[in-house]
Amino acid sequence: MSYSPDGQQFQPYRPQGQGPQPPYGDQYGGPYAGQQAPGRPPQGPYGGQPQAPYEQRQPYGQQPQYDQQYGDQYDYDPEPPPRKSRVRRWVIAGASVLALAGIAALVMNHFEIPPFTDKGSDVSFGQPAGGDGKKKDAGQPAPNSKMLMPTGPAAEFKNSMTLADGTHVAVTTLDGKKSGFKGKVWVWAPKEYNDPKFAKSGFPVMIALPGGAGYPNNYWMGTDLGLQTSISKWYSEGKSKPFILAMPVLNPGPDDKGIYWDGSDIPDQPKMGTWLTEDVPDLVKANFRTVKSRDGWAYMGSSTGGFASLKAVLKYPEKFKAAICSGPDIVPDSSLWKGHDKEKAENNPELLAKAMIDKKTGPDVYIAFQVGDNENNKKTLPDVQKFIATYGNKGPIHTELRVIPGGQHNAKTYVPNMGLGPIQFISKVMEGPVE
Repeated sequence: MSYSPDGQQFQPYRPQGQGPQPPYGDQYGGPYAGQQAPGRPPQGPYGGQPQAPYEQRQPYGQQPQYDQQYGDQYDYDPEPPPRKSRVRRWVIAGASVLALAGIAALVMNHFEIPPFTDKGSDVSFGQPAGGDGKKKDAGQPAPNSKMLMPTGPAAEFKNSMTLADGTHVAVTTLDGKKSGFKGKVWVWAPKEYNDPKFAKSGFPVMIALPGGAGYPNNYWMGTDLGLQTSISKWYSEGKSKPFILAMPVLNPGPDDKGIYWDGSDIPDQPKMGTWLTEDVPDLVKANFRTVKSRDGWAYMGSSTGGFASLKAVLKYPEKFKAAICSGPDIVPDSSLWKGHDKEKAENNPELLAKAMIDKKTGPDVYIAFQVGDNENNKKTLPDVQKFIATYGNKGPIHTELRVIPGGQHNAKTYVPNMGLGPIQFISKVMEGPVE
């Protein structure tokens, strides 16, 4: 027996005039003639449900079929397979899955969750390390080569971030053998370092020092300031050498209550001066092809890092040739120097510069200063100008000053302005790449 969707029993064909009889009271003249009997569902003219007007009926494939003579509803016509609708649903579902997967990948990359980021992966600069832990580059330099091969042992570098050109900022923890201090150092090499054209070349090195505490991070290692991409750009424009960057922590701890270490060996404190001028350069020499002579070694820094850069070049001119000092302090001012006047004087750039001039001999050093004319410390620019007037361009000390119009005391001011003079000033006197 067949049933319609609303449960009404199928009515067979009947001869004319013998259709189903409505119940008592629905005949002509009954008590509810022409009206709907109470408690009864709406009735069509032959006892079935009333039909909707033509324009309200369902489209083909969904319209109930009716007996031509009595209009009795008997069943649905089978619905054709909704192929287009099904394909559309699959397309929408697939697109939704892809969109969700893309969002998930971005989130996992943001929170540095493998495999959606290469952060933390091993980075080897140049050729892989050999069994003895030393870098194995193709061939050996000639005895008179200006290039220094990596001395080893190879450090374990982990990727901190990957730049658009495929180069890596990598980080390692250096246990300083000479200073006894253990801290992080970030390194970066320009894309030319891995270019076969320069496979036998030593590259110049710039040790980049931050301001403030410089702990637990060195802000130059971040890509937001654009130091790495700027070096590459300036090199392509003929303004700069293709420097390897070494970016160590500046201090051994947070700069709490104005206590900092001046990038110096303060008695009874961690030997941060030795860390910056001995251990960090040794790390770079151990892992990179560098320049043997001082002609391939420079510093740059801002604020306290500018002071440490200035002091390093003046204290060890036989090791380092140049520095870019942005918004630097000129004299040591850490409270930790109290009671150590002799050692403080040995780390005072003014006194170091005077001693170099008085000797009338010694290797030349090149110092590019840059200072904003809107620095928060209004003494910064006058102090730098006084230093240049007193010691600049006298004897072996060569200086240059760029005053940045509207420039403030921050790294975002200093980086772009390095390309407007300071980077050219030191690059002209430095060497690299060399063979």
